[in-house]
Amino acid sequence: MSAEGAPRVERDGDVVRITMCRPQRRNALSRDHLQQLLAAVTEVGESDAAGIVLAAEGPVFSAGHDFRDVLDAPLPEVRSLLALCTELMQALEHVPQVVVARVHALATAAGCQLVASCDLAVAGESAAFAAPGGKGGWFCHTPMVPIARNVGRKRAMELALTGDVIDARTALDWGLVNRVVPDDGLDAAVDDLMARATRGSRASKAWGKQTMYAQLDRPERDAYATAIEVMAAASRIDGAREGMRSFLEKRPPVWTD
Repeated sequence: MSAEGAPRVERDGDVVRITMCRPQRRNALSRDHLQQLLAAVTEVGESDAAGIVLAAEGPVFSAGHDFRDVLDAPLPEVRSLLALCTELMQALEHVPQVVVARVHALATAAGCQLVASCDLAVAGESAAFAAPGGKGGWFCHTPMVPIARNVGRKRAMELALTGDVIDARTALDWGLVNRVVPDDGLDAAVDDLMARATRGSRASKAWGKQTMYAQLDRPERDAYATAIEVMAAASRIDGAREGMRSFLEKRPPVWTD
């Protein structure tokens, strides 16, 4: 993408890095930036890449929605903006690739929602997270949808009602991120987690990711019903059969997908 302020999209081997490049706007998720991010994620999702790293430049990872898009906008425009943001968040879950957030600084409101919507997240020690609407006038209703599904009810309520910033170590303890590392080790930690999360059969992993999201918020009985059907069907794909054969034959697997 070449438009000014558009995300930078770079491929290195099997991994594509999408970097928000609006430091002067604190990487705010304006309508045009949401559209650009959605286009980038969708395009990579249709490629043969194995993973996506979502990163940012500047002193803030993302400050969330740009209030200039909201303050004097008619209600239908605000509704469509939030629907567009939701489409991006769900795209991160729906693409077959493993999506890892690389968080180097403050992620607030819809910026924190962005982190929570990625499959995995690695934070530098200087990173921080907040859903500040609770201490202001516009409650973080949509950001709290994925955040609450990461951290649980009581911690979600604390984030939502107080609006307080939590540091990276607290975010790790609460389940919002997978790793916290020194800032100068952030890229290495992202690369390491991505390498481990993308090994094996890509087809199996893509199906597995989609099924995980499908069953996570269902009652246990329904979750098992979904998982049984998918796991049975998935036993027939080439990756599953090769994994089983290689185990029984005591040899390294050869993945064709």
